[in-house]
Amino acid sequence: MTTSTRGTAFQKALPAVLVLEDGRIFRGRAYGAVGETFGEAVFSTGMTGYQETLTDPSYDRQIVVATAPQIGNTGWNDEDDESGRIWVSGYVVRDPARVPSNWRATRSLDEELVAQGVVGVSGIDTRALTRHLRERGSMRSGIFSGEAIAADSELLARVQAQPHMKGTSLYEEVATKEAYVVPAVGEKRFTVAAIDLGIKGMTPQRMAERGIEVHVLPATATEDDVYAVGPDGVFFSNGPGDPATADGPVALMATVLERKTPLFGICFGNQILGRALGFGTYKLKYGHRGINQPVQDRTTGKVEVTAHNHGFAVDAPLDQVSETKFGRAEVSHVCLNDDVVEGLQLLDQPAFSVQYHPEAAAGPHDAAYLFDRFVSLMEGQRA
Repeated sequence: MTTSTRGTAFQKALPAVLVLEDGRIFRGRAYGAVGETFGEAVFSTGMTGYQETLTDPSYDRQIVVATAPQIGNTGWNDEDDESGRIWVSGYVVRDPARVPSNWRATRSLDEELVAQGVVGVSGIDTRALTRHLRERGSMRSGIFSGEAIAADSELLARVQAQPHMKGTSLYEEVATKEAYVVPAVGEKRFTVAAIDLGIKGMTPQRMAERGIEVHVLPATATEDDVYAVGPDGVFFSNGPGDPATADGPVALMATVLERKTPLFGICFGNQILGRALGFGTYKLKYGHRGINQPVQDRTTGKVEVTAHNHGFAVDAPLDQVSETKFGRAEVSHVCLNDDVVEGLQLLDQPAFSVQYHPEAAAGPHDAAYLFDRFVSLMEGQRA
């Protein structure tokens, strides 16, 4: 939840505070809009790509801490948004750039935060904050600036009154309400029904580049909605919130698996596949967020540097093939930092998923081959 007033707070250098639910308080200067905002405090380790991060729907109701020391150097442009708006609840930076310097920039990051009413704080020790979140875990928090600042005890009480991320359903909040089509680039080869659970704009673009016409459907889409477009494959996107609340998408995925339609899931879609196969999900202590996470593709042995944004994970056995109602399944990818499940695949039908973001906007392109793998599944099914 955010309340704000317009104005260039960064220029006014108004005081601001970040309050964590365990009582830790960081004091700095207002950045972006002035007011108050609440969300789960999480940190992102990417050194670039803040525009894509801020407009990623998976960050809904989260206050994002940038671990890179200086943010805003490249300003803001009209091409790199991953959705139609900024989704983060608040933004925490150490040293905001005073003047953007990039030929594509049309305005500063601060100006865009103000325009969209996003409350932020700058000038705090983000190293200490990140270390605190790593030790204590992601937690409820609030940013208060200007007239929203009150006694510490009052601000802490307001933060502690906010809902926890665990058990919160958010995917319908960020998904499209109306279906739309992203046409294939060049010759159309396949049709894919993409279930929007918080989809990033670059994802259908990566499919379109491979000759796929992508029909992006609302999170509430039914089996009839999906198969009305005549799909060669079905895709389940990334998204925010607790996957344990996503009973509707899990039921829809089960029908897709029953029909043996080629299936690909990313991030939230990976967690949905895990649930459809009968595995549980759980909340990570502080999650994976950034564009420098090492993942091993266990089917090839290759190690990829990948882009992540997730606070939940699938609880599946790493070292054995599991029997499910849809056939045999195994963990196909694993995070080399902490052995978190980063991918699943079925061995008896064409379905797989990954926990990270192969569209890599922003980020490395090591995992772009996964879109080609999806194409291969559809080619095989057609043959």
